Amino acid sequence: MPTPADPSAQPVVAPAPQIVATMQCLEVWGGNRATDNAVTLPGVDAWVYARPHENAAEGGDIHYLSSCATGRIVRVLLADVSGHGPAVAGVATSLRNLMRRYVNYVDQTLLVSGVNAEFTRLAEMSGFATAIVATYWTPTDEIVLSNAGHPPPMVYRAATRSWQVAQARAAAGASGDQPSNIPLGIAEQVGYDTFTIRLARGDLLLLYTDSLIEARDEQGKMLGVPGLLARLDALPTTDPAALIPALLAALGGEAALADDATILLLRPNDHKPRGSLATGLMAGWRIARESIRGLGRLPIPLPQVSLRNLGGAFLDRINRRRAR
Repeated sequence: MPTPADPSAQPVVAPAPQIVATMQCLEVWGGNRATDNAVTLPGVDAWVYARPHENAAEGGDIHYLSSCATGRIVRVLLADVSGHGPAVAGVATSLRNLMRRYVNYVDQTLLVSGVNAEFTRLAEMSGFATAIVATYWTPTDEIVLSNAGHPPPMVYRAATRSWQVAQARAAAGASGDQPSNIPLGIAEQVGYDTFTIRLARGDLLLLYTDSLIEARDEQGKMLGVPGLLARLDALPTTDPAALIPALLAALGGEAALADDATILLLRPNDHKPRGSLATGLMAGWRIARESIRGLGRLPIPLPQVSLRNLGGAFLDRINRRRAR
């Protein structure tokens, strides 16, 4: 059994990764291997920590980040697959292709449906996955979230200096007898609710897999969501780069986690792309170039046909319309 987290033991805090990389438009980063990295994207900085259990080469946690052709759409996908090995590696490749296909879509509905369909088709895994998909609209700092049976995100509000669970105020998705918000791969016809939160300056959003809430407290009991929230509230947030190492230490260190562990931390930045004639034309050129490069091998990253997406590439005031 993993060693219970003992706050008095003061585990060593690992060095915090500093942002040294910038994600370019139409890039998709991630996978299911170990990483401890930091990257800046248009509108948001991200810190990513992933560790397969027992230091395996690959794990069952899969994460991806992407940025669209204009930089206004930043997307995060985090999945926790029940399994390891070659089957999960195949899933990781499929999810990367889905991220690329819908990289220029403001609406994440088709991506979430595609991810569920992918897991449903992979019957040989004899398992399921939980996942969370987040789409960050940089002009208004709004994040649209869909949760498929995954642990809820945590949001830090700088105004109140406290963490809280990020969740929908009221369900707005599937109704009737259709299942909703269940883990992926269980049923084909599933509805996934979406809800929107807005990040202000200094706010943070934390996504993670369930090994964090399954860590043990000093009495040997699982922390659960309340226990993780309490650990977060006890940590300083003045330096976001140091938060993930400090959180791991507060949980008892990496050795206290009994499964794969992945943590993604997002913070808004001031690098906000603006719609203009140059932005729109450049986006079209990028899409054409990437489509030719990946011809026959990769999905074509066509843009979603909508006023907000296409019109906002040329006219900035369209981007300021709030998400519905």
